Amino acid sequence: MDVRRELDSLVTQMHSSGIRYEDAVREFKRQYLREVLIAHRGNQCKAAEELGMHRNTLSRTMADLGLELAEVRAGLKRPPRPERPVYGALRQGYR
Repeated sequence: MDVRRELDSLVTQMHSSGIRYEDAVREFKRQYLREVLIAHRGNQCKAAEELGMHRNTLSRTMADLGLELAEVRAGLKRPPRPERPVYGALRQGYR
């Protein structure tokens, strides 16, 4: 239930800061969608499936929230290239 306490604290902070309801909901949606998209490495089809919505609905919602896929993908790092053995060096050792 730590998440519940954290959410309660966040709501209290937002309320005391004077953040309007529409802005709070918008920011929550934006961050939630961003997190799901990051978990699926920017794959909208997989993210939409997890969210229980159609991909087009996800895309439209992202546009409404000003969430760009390029922004999501910019935060992702490509996995490192596997090291390739140098065959020439290996062959010289066997001569």
